[in-house]
Amino acid sequence: MARSNDEVAALFHEYADLISITGGDAFRTRTYEKAARSIGGYHADVSTLDVKGLQEIPNVGKSTAEKIVEYFKSGKVSAVEELRAKIPAGVRRLTAIPTLGPKKACVLYEELGISSVEELADAIHEERLRDLKGFGPKTEENILHGIELLQSSGERVLLDVAMDLADDIVTELSRVTGCRRCTYAGSLRRVRETIGDIDILVAAKRSEPVMRAFTELPYVSEVIAHGEKKTSIRTTKGLSVDLRVVPPDSWGAALQYFTGSKAHNIRTRELAVHQKLKLSEYGLFDTESGKKIVSETEEDVYARLGLPWIPPTLREDRGEIEAGLRGELPELVQEDDVRGDLHTHTDLTDGLAPLEEMVAAAAERGYAYYAITDHGPNLYMQRMTDERILAQRERVRELDGTYRARGRRDGLRLLHGVELNIDPDGAVDWPEKFLADFDLCVASVHSHFNQGREALTRRIVRACEHPCVNIIGHPTTRIIGKRPGVDVDLDAVFAACARTGTALEINAHPDRLDLRDEDILRARRHGVKFAVDSDAHATLHLANMRYGVGTAQRGWLAKDDVINTWPLTRLRRFLCKGRTGHRSRG
Repeated sequence: MARSNDEVAALFHEYADLISITGGDAFRTRTYEKAARSIGGYHADVSTLDVKGLQEIPNVGKSTAEKIVEYFKSGKVSAVEELRAKIPAGVRRLTAIPTLGPKKACVLYEELGISSVEELADAIHEERLRDLKGFGPKTEENILHGIELLQSSGERVLLDVAMDLADDIVTELSRVTGCRRCTYAGSLRRVRETIGDIDILVAAKRSEPVMRAFTELPYVSEVIAHGEKKTSIRTTKGLSVDLRVVPPDSWGAALQYFTGSKAHNIRTRELAVHQKLKLSEYGLFDTESGKKIVSETEEDVYARLGLPWIPPTLREDRGEIEAGLRGELPELVQEDDVRGDLHTHTDLTDGLAPLEEMVAAAAERGYAYYAITDHGPNLYMQRMTDERILAQRERVRELDGTYRARGRRDGLRLLHGVELNIDPDGAVDWPEKFLADFDLCVASVHSHFNQGREALTRRIVRACEHPCVNIIGHPTTRIIGKRPGVDVDLDAVFAACARTGTALEINAHPDRLDLRDEDILRARRHGVKFAVDSDAHATLHLANMRYGVGTAQRGWLAKDDVINTWPLTRLRRFLCKGRTGHRSRG
């Protein structure tokens, strides 16, 4: 199960919003925002800590720690409840809309009496917002897009939330006597970016012990349906989970069927029909005799249909059937192929852990190399200076090779990099001469998201053309369910990356997964190279690499497409980007 940290982080993010709406001190708002981030990335479960232990978390003072203890004792925080009571429920409902801030929500409620998403959509279509200060046509467009994001997400949750729960359920059910096999299926196995409900599949001769254990899990709030073959529950966090138990000899067919997607399954059933076969969750059968032909493994099912085994991440009917029939499926990149992480942060800027802790965690993951890329000075809140970044470089050079990477004979090689801010005109933080001494530069858009399409496109293309920029970080800037991607001509950006030798990032943080799989497919056709990065701001975030690799697979990427699967010597050649006089450290 997901730890309690995310629960508390969400509570403090809400508290910060409530303070802002009620005209509270901006410093206090920022304090709780920072505490929320620190708690979300902290390695220990905050529900197990006392006030003293909680104060060891960065940005958590005594007052904040006491609120956390209060929350786990009573299920609420009185200070939060007091502010909730001061703000009409309608305003709180409106703040759920991505792109609509708390202050604008308050204006809408006070000036127009709008207290629901539906009322707001109607008011925009009736052009009633245009008389309000700060609400022009562009604002209306952004709010409508936010409403679309909210409605499309529905009851869906982010990939990591679903994965944490599914991993826990699989672990628990695998311990039940008689359980032969257990795994998750559905959209989670296909690594979709959001998950509606979780499908768990078990192979067992007797279903009753497994079903009973499933309904008795500690986080079950409701048993929706209970049967011999299928049981459905709802968790205390509101997630729906379906468990299906199948005979062991039907495992392969059932796993193929319940993994989906629906479109992929239609295609495989069509192949079966053309061969006078019938494919179902119970097996592949001869249509005339009804005899079961294969069913025990997915490989058997696909092979009998004339296909190689198709990785779950490709099963979206985006050409995988045709490629399989031609013998042209890609050999997808795997998490074990990743030799290093090229976009990470420390507490020198907005990370939560010091350099040494981040490096030690990277070594424990068995990486051959690891890049530290704290923010440049143009992201002013991070207070970066030339002196601070150069002092960090000296420390990185001291630590280079001194941490023994798990499973490797050589020490972990460290790269000193920076995440630059792409300014509205496409410029970046430092002059070229200063940047030339970094091992790599990631450049990202962090502001001015609402520039026009042409301006945004020029802005990112200019960054690609910079001789020191190696990777475009989180290229569309989206935050899933909260902020849409920028309106940019992606094909022009992809062409610029291919032309200049600039990699595009697949940001592995579960609320970004940016680039999207659909964009990766397009960029790949331009000949772009990619970097799958965690963008870690805490040691725990390094493990998000699994989601980035899953997204890369959904974009049909092979190992060679991803620069941080390459040996360090080849990677360094790529990072030189044709610059003359750039020193290469072996």
